[in-house]
Parts: sequence; C-alpha cells; structure tokens
Amino acid sequence: MTADDHHQPHGPGELCEVGLRLYARALRDGPLPGASASAAPCLTENGLLYSVEEDMSLLRPVAPTVALQRLLRTSADRIAEERRREQDLADVFEPLIHLGAERPVAEDAPALRIINGKTRANDVIAQTMIEGHQELLTIQPYDGVVATLPHVFEEAMARDQAFVDGGGCIRALYQHSVRHTPYVRARYERLTGDVEARTLDEITERLIVVDRAVAFIPASTDRSLALEVRHPALVSYFVTTFERLWRLATPLYPEKVHQPVLDGITARGRAIAALLVEGHTDADIAERLGMNVRTARVHIARLAAALGSGSRAQLGYLIAESGILKQEQSEGLA
Repeated sequence: MTADDHHQPHGPGELCEVGLRLYARALRDGPLPGASASAAPCLTENGLLYSVEEDMSLLRPVAPTVALQRLLRTSADRIAEERRREQDLADVFEPLIHLGAERPVAEDAPALRIINGKTRANDVIAQTMIEGHQELLTIQPYDGVVATLPHVFEEAMARDQAFVDGGGCIRALYQHSVRHTPYVRARYERLTGDVEARTLDEITERLIVVDRAVAFIPASTDRSLALEVRHPALVSYFVTTFERLWRLATPLYPEKVHQPVLDGITARGRAIAALLVEGHTDADIAERLGMNVRTARVHIARLAAALGSGSRAQLGYLIAESGILKQEQSEGLA
C-alpha cells in the first residue's frame, strides 16, 4: 500500500480516493475480501459494500444508482440540519437585532460589511429604508423568485410603499424583458406616490442605494451574501452609474413610452441582433436580457425569419448587411 492508498479522514456521506478505487474494483471484479475493504471504512459506513450471506468474509457492492441515492439522502439530511441550525441562530439573534436597530448608526460604522443570508440582507435593507426618508435608487434584474412567491412580493410592496409614504421617492431600473410581466404590472398598479421606473436592454447586477448614503450589492453569484457599502466615494460611484443608465433608459412608469419598431425589427430583436453579432450563445443572450433560453430562441427565430436567414452564420451576415444596428446607434445619438 502506497502513501496515497492510506484512508484520509473525511465527513459523513463522502467518499475518499481509496474508497472510490475499491468500490470500482468491487463493481468490476466482484465481491472483495473484508480485509482489503477495511482500508476504506467509508464504504461500509455509507452502505456501499455489504456482507454476503453465504460467505461473511466477502463484501459485495450495491448498485451505483442505489449508492448514489443513499449518499444524496445523506447530503440532503446534512443540508436540512444546517438550515435548522441557521434558523435557530436567526431566532436567537432576532431580538438582539431589534435592540441594535433602536440605536442610531454610529459615525464609525464600517465602510464595508458582508451580510450573510438573503433573509438577513432583506432585514438590513428594510431597516435602512426605515431610517431613510429621501430617495431610493434600485437596479433590479428580473428575479423569478419574487414574481412567483406572493409573500416575498407583498413584503417588498409594503416596504417600498412605507418608504414613499414617509416622503421618499423611488426610481427603479429593469430590463426591457419585464415591461409586460404580471409582476411589474401589479407592482406599479398598486404603488402610489413619487415612484418612477425605466427599462434598458441590459442592466448591471442588483443595486440598492438609500438616501445616497448606503448602498447594497450582491457579494456572491447566488446572492446569498450581500455587501453593505457606506464609503462615500463608492456610494457616489454607484449613484453616478445609476444616473447615467437612467438617462439612457426608456420610461415605463408613470408614463410608458413604447419602444420603436424599425424595418419590422423590434427593440428586443435589435438587442438580440447586437449580441448575436458579438458571438454570444443563446444562454448568454438570455441571461443578459433577462429571459429564459426558450424565449431567447423564439426571438432569434423571429429575427432570422424577418431577415430571411437560413442559418446562424448567415444570420450574422444579414444583420450586418441590414443596417438595423446602425439605425439603433443613430437613434440613440439623436
């Protein structure tokens, strides 16, 4: 046995390299002697090897599909336990958070702070909005979770309406792809007060700025971490970015401006055409424009039909020859 063949300690529900090799050997060659399997106790602990009744000195492998399901169940149980532990901690700290919120923010509050967990981040943002009273700037990429979970939508609505009722104004930027969604329509049918919304083909990641003093941005790709920013220079940078995008955006609320159709190509079609010419995949286009891949492919097919294209390569050529992107640029400069 080499140094690499020694069993290394690891967590429950996991397999080491030695265990994987022995399990593969058992699947390939048949039952293993119990003595050889002892080099990887994780195999019997996880139920991947079991004793053969006719010869207890041998260990037979279970089918890989069964083994996988067992390990997945173990992993799911471990995740569920971690979530219960997180909830227990949240319950313990909830009254402490309220105690801390009753005190004014110290002048020496950290310029940057990582907030762990979406629920915790939402609580901090809500508290910051309660303390604010002037202006809320938001960039909101489409989030299917908010659109499909009524309680999340209602909480966001109540928080925003309270901010407006307290004398603040809200300006929100979205992607063009959400202009006609039930979520956005319901939101602006119900919000009353100083509220405006505009849309762009593409926007940045999520951004929330309260009173031009505190900003929140994602700190991880799955948005499980948020970054609270109080550094004046960084907050000013975010505000400037928002203002420049705002000037380029198309009004949605309170006065909706319809996007022009040029030579039979919609604004969304032109946005897709620009990304196709740059060589982006269907998945990239869908992510950047805030739609699912199937919808993106429908729009690509419509664009191809409008330009008379028979292939992806020909479509790029026809887009360049049609001049629709030059028209888009000219319209933007105008």
